[in-house]
Order: sequence, then structure tokens, then C-alpha cells
Amino acid sequence: MPFINVKVAGQPLAPDQTAAIQAGITRLMADILRKVGPLVGVLVDEVPRAGWSVGGEPISCAAQVDAIVSAGANTPDEKSRFIAEVSRLLKNVLGADLAEVSYVVIHEVPKDSWGYDGLTQAERARR
Repeated sequence: MPFINVKVAGQPLAPDQTAAIQAGITRLMADILRKVGPLVGVLVDEVPRAGWSVGGEPISCAAQVDAIVSAGANTPDEKSRFIAEVSRLLKNVLGADLAEVSYVVIHEVPKDSWGYDGLTQAERARR
């Protein structure tokens, strides 16, 4: 069960933009990082543009993607491809104003340190 939090600052997102980000990231998690699509959680948070700067300067549009996955589950090439494809997705959905400094971060967490429905990922792997 990967969890992805996408923070976006800029113009308010239209419902179809939010849906495109959620569906696109879910697809990329399944296709590139080999995650089970129905277990991928994606939360899109809109944050005030005034609260975000790059290099100390205001931005018109920026994003931050934090993806939590189990440690050691993916190769460096898979992670690199995922980061590139998520960046491409964000540019397509959010447009040309998206700040170049919009990060995609993959957080690798030990399987015994996270889970869902009361079971760690390590316990799920044992069963």
C-alpha cells in the first residue's frame, strides 16, 4: 500500500485536474514501481500560493510529491523512471507555469514501520 501526497500551489485545481493527477500517479505506481493499483492511496492537497517560494521568490505554480513505499522494493532505475514520469504528468496537468523546482520524493520505509488495517507490511509479507 503505497501512499502518495501531492501538494500543489497555484490556481485552484479543477476537478478533472485532481482526478488526472490521482489516476496518473496510481497508474505510474502500478506500471513502474509494480504496486497493486487498488491499494495505492493518493491525496492531493492544494496549498496557498503565498506560502510557497522557490529561491526566496514567489511562484505562480509548484508541486511537491511525496511517495511512501517499502524499503528495497524498487531498483534505482525504477525510481528514476517514476520520478521522470511523475514530473511529466504534473507538467501536462498543471501547465507551463509549473516551477522547475517541483520535487518528487520517494520515501523508503522499512516494512516493519508502516502498514494498513492494523498490520505492518512485514507482517503481510509473512502471511
